[in-house]
Amino acid sequence: MTSRTEAGETTRRAAMAKARESRRPSRLGSQAGAAAKPDRVFDDDAGFPGLLARVMQQARSAPDLPSTVQILLTLDGHVPADVSLRALRLTEECALQALFGVSWRDVEEPGGHLAEPAEPGEPSAFVGELGLTHGGRLVVRVPSQGPLATEEQLVDGALRVPWSAQALAEYTALIGRERLRRVESVAACREWLAVAGGRGRDDLLEQLKSAALRTAPFVLYQEEKRYTNFRERNTLTGKTLWPGHPDCALSSLQGIPLDLWSDSDVVVVVCLTLLVRSVGFARIEEANGTQLALDHVGELLERTRRMYEGVPGGHTVAPAASYRVEDLNTLAVALRERRQELTGTVQLYREIHGPLMHKIERTAGPREETARRLEEQLCARLTERLPLRGATFDELTAGLQAAHGWLAGPHGGFTTGLESLVYETVAAAVEVFEADFAMSRGMRSLPQLITALRDQDWTRITKWDLPHFFCCVVAAPEARRYFGDSAAQLADAAWSMSARMQYNSWHFIAGNLPKVPEVEARDYFAPPSIPDIAYYSDQHHHGHVAARVRFSIRSPQPVEVLGRTFNGFIDLRLLRCEGRPFDEQDLLTAHRASAFVAKATSLMAALAAAGQSAEVTAFDTAWHAATIAVD
Repeated sequence: MTSRTEAGETTRRAAMAKARESRRPSRLGSQAGAAAKPDRVFDDDAGFPGLLARVMQQARSAPDLPSTVQILLTLDGHVPADVSLRALRLTEECALQALFGVSWRDVEEPGGHLAEPAEPGEPSAFVGELGLTHGGRLVVRVPSQGPLATEEQLVDGALRVPWSAQALAEYTALIGRERLRRVESVAACREWLAVAGGRGRDDLLEQLKSAALRTAPFVLYQEEKRYTNFRERNTLTGKTLWPGHPDCALSSLQGIPLDLWSDSDVVVVVCLTLLVRSVGFARIEEANGTQLALDHVGELLERTRRMYEGVPGGHTVAPAASYRVEDLNTLAVALRERRQELTGTVQLYREIHGPLMHKIERTAGPREETARRLEEQLCARLTERLPLRGATFDELTAGLQAAHGWLAGPHGGFTTGLESLVYETVAAAVEVFEADFAMSRGMRSLPQLITALRDQDWTRITKWDLPHFFCCVVAAPEARRYFGDSAAQLADAAWSMSARMQYNSWHFIAGNLPKVPEVEARDYFAPPSIPDIAYYSDQHHHGHVAARVRFSIRSPQPVEVLGRTFNGFIDLRLLRCEGRPFDEQDLLTAHRASAFVAKATSLMAALAAAGQSAEVTAFDTAWHAATIAVD
């Protein structure tokens, strides 16, 4: 007779054997890590390196230098020109203005009409260079500077640029004025930090270290210095450098006399503080890929002020009296308050330009006929498959609130109605938005979360791993053309997305908990609260490159559980591998669809709190294999 110990050992071995199986749908049931070779191997120029190589090729074949500069500034139409213009060092900024008459200070979109740097046949007063770094930044060789190739890692070398005597004279005047302004700006930043005192400066550094740790990747410049939490080149706390690491530029300043801080460090600490005070950590990403300087931060805050002032109601925010630190600080605090007033009155969202990871906050306009038509089509599909009636999400949500008990019972071939609602919403989104993929994520066991919340067992929640979360991914059958025309490869891509979204749920949930030591010790990002549209995001993120995620919409939503709001608890995402980008009307409709899923999840949480079973068992590897990997 088998002993209890032997039976337990058998169960343990079976569980370990199961854990060693591949979760890839195309290899379901086989041993993980046993493949002879990877299914897909990236080319050396996949993603961002390939884009930069193509940009430089286009720049070299441009008919004239103004066209070359336009191509380099926009990465051949992949980013706004003003982002690249604000990435220029002081000398480079003055050089482009003198040579081509272009500056980030232009009222209209910079880079639209560039002048020739010298008339044909005119003798050159100086021969400079243009180049593109591996980080996507335009660099300019100016007088008294060595060849760019000796100072920068360039993509396919440099291009010669002749300077006329007039351009040289204008550059001389510009650089003189701008250097004086920089001296004054640095002095103002030092004075402001001096007033804060040693303890105050250390408090600022602690906040900024937390911002770098809890914020998505960013790359910032201050003249020659680079500040980033991105990958192996980290100079700030992030995935590579732990808080307090001596190589972190912020940690290394703590306890150091202000007189020993470099000018760049002084300016960066002040500028980051102003950005954070204007809304929170997320504002840092709106400076991504640019130089941190008081006039750049001032322009960003003023642009934001004008945008907020375009929304009726609330109090008026006055422009900063100057670009001095005290005035910009006053404006930053006022913008934070004004933004809170906008909640519920206008839809805020972010526009993401993937190549430089640059984000721009926007206020959405009204919903138009396009959005109403998309919503009608979504609701028509949902009412065919769910026990709901209505032509708008408002009507569907009202019906759901009135009768939502079915969410906890079987429906549509799923264990729960919530699973059915999530799947049908995601499937409808693929069809209506003509997306290649759509997905929605969440937590598998709301009862477990409710128990932990009642016990205030924050440690338990922080220890949950990826299997505690789910993501339902639906792929358009036609999307297989991007994956070797193979349904199995399409399913593998969908499962990779699902696993990554489970990680996102894991990564965000701790940010909604009390900031007790066990929570603060856990890796997490600040949960997202507004939607975004991304353009050309198939550049840096390895998963995005593999899955060819070029255009996307992300719509995060809060969910209420036991009276506690969990921001970013669920979301709806739409992806296109090619074709046209999504637009604002698509985003507004997707955000209403995700709000519908969030409301259903909140209602399910209420049912679970009352004792109903509310476990999500679908959307695992086998489910994705069965629904997608079918030829």
